[in-house]
Amino acid sequence: MKELEDRILADGQVIGNNILKVDAFLNHQIDPEFILRIGAELARRFKDEGVNKVLTVEASGIAVAMAAALALKSPVVFAKKKQALTQEGDVYAAPVFSFTRKEHLEITVARDYLSAGDVVLIIDDFLAHGEALNGLISLVEQAGAKLAGAGIVIEKRFQHGGDAIRKRGVRVEALAAIEQMKPGEVLFAVDEAEVAK
Repeated sequence: MKELEDRILADGQVIGNNILKVDAFLNHQIDPEFILRIGAELARRFKDEGVNKVLTVEASGIAVAMAAALALKSPVVFAKKKQALTQEGDVYAAPVFSFTRKEHLEITVARDYLSAGDVVLIIDDFLAHGEALNGLISLVEQAGAKLAGAGIVIEKRFQHGGDAIRKRGVRVEALAAIEQMKPGEVLFAVDEAEVAK
């Protein structure tokens, strides 16, 4: 998605060689119209999969998941990082390590909101090592639901989480795929299908 790549170059900030700060439009301050376009594009890529649930993890994935779900006319379910007192009864749970926060978490979803009859599209803001995505996939598997795939806003390919998940047979669609980055420079992957056009 060229508009997203341009926005990353204009408003993103590379910290070290592996952290991309996009707080100006995605992770802290949200540009609603832009997020709606991102969600619509992710929904377009999975429109023929029969998706009836969109799944993400709190908090940064929620805005994009809602935008995609709006286009797909389906509800959003978000995994919680801490089980709330209001979240009674059985839950699906999966361990996740957050590299950004340097902490181990257990993400949970109430069993009422994911079931074997669901076709689930996972949406997340970033894919790096694949920890969050693997946790979300585990929740879908525990529910016995069908996984349509994963729609990712930004994939950091050089951290190889996406490679391992694709090897498992999971369809992963990233709107911006970064091959390499360092302060002042972001190199995007070239989409072979686009080159062939």
